[in-house]
Amino acid sequence: MGAMSAVTDAEFESQVLKADKPVLVDFWAEWCGPCRQVSPILDEIASTHGEKMTFLKMNVDENPVTPSSYRVTGIPTINVYSGGEVVKSIVGAKPKASLLNELKDFLG
Repeated sequence: MGAMSAVTDAEFESQVLKADKPVLVDFWAEWCGPCRQVSPILDEIASTHGEKMTFLKMNVDENPVTPSSYRVTGIPTINVYSGGEVVKSIVGAKPKASLLNELKDFLG
């Protein structure tokens, strides 16, 4: 799974909510086709823009608590957190240009 590290329910608060820069969390599952489509795109964006924001992924099957608390009902869901709050939510697989456009405020 490339450039993005995994985050668990147990680590979510320390790695995401208390982070000192924006954090993108990709909520995904092994069985999700669109998740597999968007994963390499996010890896590319992470390798290019990793200094501006942290890129993490969370397997919703292995970590049900966090997705449930943020009402993640469809995957892939990509949430951007800043200052402990969700500041952007992108649902569904999107092409790289579209994702970059949605994330431009955080990538500088």
